[in-house]
Amino acid sequence: MNFLEAKKVVKKFANHTALDKVDMEVPENSIYGLLGPNGAGKTTLIRIINQITGPDEGEILFNGRPLQPDDVHHIGYLPEERGLYKKMKVGEQALYLARLKGLTKNDALKKLKYWFEKFEIQEWWDKKVEELSKGMQQKIQFVVTILHEPKLLIFDEPFSGFDPINTNLLKEEILKLKEKGATILFSTHNMESVEELCDHITLINNSKTILHGAVDQIKQNFKDNIVELTFTGDESLLRSKLTEPFSLRNTINLNSHTKAFIELGDTGNINQLLKTLVNDIEINGLTELLPSMNDIFIKVVNESNQTGPADAIHA
Repeated sequence: MNFLEAKKVVKKFANHTALDKVDMEVPENSIYGLLGPNGAGKTTLIRIINQITGPDEGEILFNGRPLQPDDVHHIGYLPEERGLYKKMKVGEQALYLARLKGLTKNDALKKLKYWFEKFEIQEWWDKKVEELSKGMQQKIQFVVTILHEPKLLIFDEPFSGFDPINTNLLKEEILKLKEKGATILFSTHNMESVEELCDHITLINNSKTILHGAVDQIKQNFKDNIVELTFTGDESLLRSKLTEPFSLRNTINLNSHTKAFIELGDTGNINQLLKTLVNDIEINGLTELLPSMNDIFIKVVNESNQTGPADAIHA
């Protein structure tokens, strides 16, 4: 079941079209990546989902029905542009924002105590926001975003300003939120994080959807049918065994073994390759090479820029 859907969403500002019939289907209890270059339209779509602005055409479905004003209480939004009041004390502000989300004072204090202890930030309670680093402020805003346990969480560049240790801490918490039943919309330029966290993605470029689907399937669709074979022995013997449809791309000689990159061809597969080699080659390992999401992102965006608008690639 799709928990969140965008259907043919259009948004225009003066002479600029920010979104042009954008579609998105976010399955329930998934981590969904909303990707695209700067200016592609991602933030505009997020603002529409949060009802900060409305679409000119199309609609947003929330839990199977048109988005309603009250649905904002079931959404947690961490924007890229942080919105904390610099002169307010951290605890005072966190409590205030929690109350705006509908929590009672006692419930808010109890939940804040839990998260401040979990993140080991109790000593920040009476400090002003302006005294904290960008990463520290980010932690506070993350806590406030998830405090009311919303059904839908929207994170826009959530790791901005974080060192690797705190980035991993936040990633662990995001995965735990998914385990507890949350649906998460995740916007970032960090493709490594997309590979680690996201089940599905939509890629927007120049206001249009150009790629969407399951991350695993997208990587399969864009693979070049190349495997990395690690073996011990005579490289010339390997070359003699590789006949059509297999071909040797290149090799890397290491101290105790050799890595060979073999193209399977249109009709070959890994099982056939193993049958061809297993009796004559000492095989140490065999891995199918899949493109990274970073490579796919660059390839699809560049092709879109060169060829102009086209039907979105669905995986």
